[in-house]
Amino acid sequence: MSQILFELLLRSLWETVLMTAASGLISLVFGLPLGLALVMTARGGIAEARRVNIVLGAIINAFRSVPFIILLVALIPVTRLIVGTSIGTWAAIVPLAIAATPYYARIAEVSLREVDRGLVEAVRAMGGNRWTIVREVLIPEALPGLVAGFTVTVVTLIGASAMAGAIGAGGLGDLAIRYGYQRFETAVMVAVVVVLIILVSAIQWLGDRAVDAVDHRG
Repeated sequence: MSQILFELLLRSLWETVLMTAASGLISLVFGLPLGLALVMTARGGIAEARRVNIVLGAIINAFRSVPFIILLVALIPVTRLIVGTSIGTWAAIVPLAIAATPYYARIAEVSLREVDRGLVEAVRAMGGNRWTIVREVLIPEALPGLVAGFTVTVVTLIGASAMAGAIGAGGLGDLAIRYGYQRFETAVMVAVVVVLIILVSAIQWLGDRAVDAVDHRG
């Protein structure tokens, strides 16, 4: 592989990392509160509100049901409004974050639902309010699952960012399409695949170590 293509590979790797990190952080910031809201407003939750739960669940399901490539195109006006353009790395972060947020919200909901109800009731019996329960019970007890779920979300975002390369978002997907596919540069395609495998493996390894660090059970 030539020096120029090697430099392109490094730049594309950085663009992929940037897209994944930014959209992943946004999905965490907004997805976790959504997951908490789903659990808290569910039947028997600490802030039961069935109508709110149904509406919120329907909105999340609606976004999750749209294939990412369609969402990517449908959100072009929104993307242009937010970042001023519909192409490039920063533009791709908008649809990536919007797609990942409901995805992580559902993962967080599953982890939070698995928290022992007895612990919640014990804190309630001691006079703890809703936010005390969230802060002292729900999040700490669900933390291993939340971290593992976030790792899965980030790995999924890497694949989605590669798909975003099909419409000029930059990153490894864009490099593979423009050079590996359109110019029949097999070496570039192979290099992109190898880098993606290494990147995903590294993120999964870090995620597993983080889960071990926060898991106080057993």
